[in-house]
Formats: sequence, structure tokens, C-alpha cells
Amino acid sequence: MSSDAITSPSPASYSSTSLADKFFSSKEGSASRNFFLSALWWSIWGMGAGMLAGTEFSMPDLIRGVPQLAFPHLRMWHVNAVAIGWLSMGYVGSMFYMVPSLCKTKLYSERLGNFTMWAWNVLMIGAFCTLLNGNTEGREYAELGAVLDVIVVVGLVCVAFNLYMTLVNRKVKKLYVSLWYFMGSLFWFPLVYVIGQRTFVGLPGLNDAIIGWFYGHNILGMWFTTVGVGMMYYLIPRFTKAPLYSHGLSMLGFWGIALFYAPTGTHHITQSPVPEWLKAIAIISSIFLLVPVLTVLTNFFMTMKGKWGQVATDLPLRFAVTSCMFYLVTCTQGPFQATRWINWYLHFTQWVVGHAHLALLGTFSFILTSSMYYCMPRLTGREWHSQGLIRGHYWLKFLGFSLMMTSLTTAGLIQSAGWAFGFPIDQWSQAIKPYWFLRAISGIMIVTGQLIFAYNVFKTLYTPTVSVGSAKTREVKV
Repeated sequence: MSSDAITSPSPASYSSTSLADKFFSSKEGSASRNFFLSALWWSIWGMGAGMLAGTEFSMPDLIRGVPQLAFPHLRMWHVNAVAIGWLSMGYVGSMFYMVPSLCKTKLYSERLGNFTMWAWNVLMIGAFCTLLNGNTEGREYAELGAVLDVIVVVGLVCVAFNLYMTLVNRKVKKLYVSLWYFMGSLFWFPLVYVIGQRTFVGLPGLNDAIIGWFYGHNILGMWFTTVGVGMMYYLIPRFTKAPLYSHGLSMLGFWGIALFYAPTGTHHITQSPVPEWLKAIAIISSIFLLVPVLTVLTNFFMTMKGKWGQVATDLPLRFAVTSCMFYLVTCTQGPFQATRWINWYLHFTQWVVGHAHLALLGTFSFILTSSMYYCMPRLTGREWHSQGLIRGHYWLKFLGFSLMMTSLTTAGLIQSAGWAFGFPIDQWSQAIKPYWFLRAISGIMIVTGQLIFAYNVFKTLYTPTVSVGSAKTREVKV
């Protein structure tokens, strides 16, 4: 499939097909498109739950008598819907488009891709029903039950098989750096997931906490980071039409993440009685992560050299560059707050919640959104319905997230100071109430932006277009 030109299907291609063909289509690009649409659907539910949960901080009596909408249940569903539904499904949709593009071949099996998409949606329905009813295994980011865990592993294996076989059938010899990141993620993350789930590995006491945070931090490092950075490496040269600044730096960044990320999880529990040598390894590895982060960002910013003016007019590029900026802040905060004294001071405060959102909402949600704005026209042969809606989406998401990050960070510093100076909780907790209100406002802004995004996608896909003859070829603007 060409990266810049799309041939829209003729009406004849919409002739009657079997039920299997409708649900497990073999049409080129259908698996990527369907994963994107599913991700967008679950993002509305996941972000909406987060908005409602955030509002309950300011108005705890907003909902009464509905245990499914209590904060603990909403929080579990929000995390899983965003992480597994929105981000992970969007990541798979991006890889299903980008890997064949880089390999100059077709996806190995569109049918297998669509089967995986349906299995993933069944998983999300199961998560919706179980988590909102409080059925959980009780680990951070690992709340799903045994059956759902098995579906996740099967889905990951199917995605990995599909993309590895696409790589085997490639028509180019050299592997572009994005392929290193994608294939590394699909090798590491299924292993990390199996190790981190109580369904497969259950240990007593502190050992369970160590394993839990090995998984909890490496779902970020070996999945969200590696696939997200691979997407950045794909998109930024495409948007700017400039060659990547340095292949050597890209390899240094890849192997740096592979080397230093895995042991960092224990920095989440430095105040617990886990072995001191394990804490030291986690903290040192966290600090050394600055090396791959700075090489990655240097590569991006040097690739952008002379092209920064495009950010003013190219909206998908603006999402990508904003993601890079948030990545810089995320990965500066991370090593800083992993050190022992800072960790002691900031732990269990709203600062940490802000940091988590900085990674998943600020960095990786922005780069996924950029990917969807780039890929969808090339998958569907349709230009975006409204550039104005894209602009509105950007500013609502950017300003909403900035307000959320600022309010959570400020509230966290107030909490830290209150605990450190021994003030009674009922005194400093009153001081953070205004920031919880701002957090609720920010959630409304973010969800509104996502709804605008969904509306733009709907209008793009389903607004009738005028065709000439039996087929139409459209050149899509980059």
C-alpha cells in the first residue's frame, strides 16, 4: 500500500459476502481500521469513567446507591479501558498499518487481524462487566480475572505472529528503527504480562509486590514506551519529509531501553522491606534511563531541524511534537522521583497520579492520536471531514491535560508538605479541594475533545462522497 495514495474500493467490492467475510474481512487495511475504531470506542468509555471518578473527589455524594459507579470500581475500569482498550488497541492498529508499509508488503493475514480485534473487544466487554462489579485480582494494572488474562495472552500472541510473519515476507532488506521497537515490544511484553498476572504467577508477601511492580512498570516500559517511540520514529520523518537524523542514535536508544528498563519496577516500593540491593538496582537503572531518552529526543528534535514551522499548520504533526515534549518532561520526572529522598517525599500523593497521566495521557495518547490522524485517511481513502474539529480536539486535549497536570502536581506538593511538617490531615486536605475541582474541569475538557474526535471520525467515514464511474482514486494530502 502506498503511503500517500489510496485507491477507494469500487461498489462491486461491496457485493454480498459470507458472514465470515463480513466479520473476518480479508480486505487490505481492514484490521488496522477496525482496531482504530474499537480503540476510539473504548476511549470514550474509559475517559468518561475517569472524568466521573475525578468529579467524585469534589462531589463525593454525586452518585448514591450505585456501587458500580463508586470511585474504586470506576478507577479500575478507567485504567484498564484506557490502557488495554484505547492505547493498546490503537497501538495494534498503528502497527498493522506501519509494519506492512515499512516492509513494502501486505499484512500477513487480515483475517487473523480481524479475529484478534473481535477477541480483544470480547475481552473489553468482560472487563467492563467484571471490574465495575468489583471482581479483581488486586494488582496494579493487573486486575483482570483468569479468563480475561488468557484472552489477552492469546491476543498478544496472535498480533505478534501476524506481524512477525509480515516481517518475514518483507520486500526490503534493512529494518527501519520502528520495526526494531515494534518487534521488540511484541517479544518482551507477552512475557512481562504472563509474569505479572496472578493467573499465571502467584507468590506470597513481598515477592508478590516485587513481581507486581516488575509488571506494573514494564507495561509502561516494554509496551507503551517502546511501541509509542516506534510510532514517533515512523511519523515524524513522514510528516516533515526529512530523513531521520541518525540511525546510530536510534539503535543506542533501543538497546538502552532494553538494558535499563526491566529492573526499574522496585523504585515504586522503596519504603517497603524489600532487599536493599534490589532497590539500588531499580534506582540506578531509573537514572540510567536518561541515556536512551536523551538519544531518542535528540534524534527527533534534530530531524525536526528547519521544519518547526510546520507545527503551526500541520495538525497531526502538532500532536506528535506535543507528545515528544511531554515525553521529555515524563522521563525527566521519572529518574528524579525514583531517588530515595524524593521518592519518600512524593510517594502516595497526587504528584504520582499526575506523573502517571503525564506518561499515558500526555505522551502516548497524543502520539496515538497523531497516528490515527495520519493513518485513517490512507486506510479509507477519505480526507478528514473537518480540520476545525481537529484543531478543537487538539486544544481541548492539550489545555485539559495541562490543567490536570498542574492541579495534580500542585495538590501533590501540598500533600507532601503537610505530611513532612506533621500537619493534621484535616487541615491540608482542605487546601487541596480547589485542585480536585480543577481536575474535574480538566476531565470534562479531555472527554469533550475525545467526543469531537469521535464525531469527526464518524463524519469522515460515513458522509456520502460523489464517485465518478465504478472506482475512484484519491490522492491524500500528507
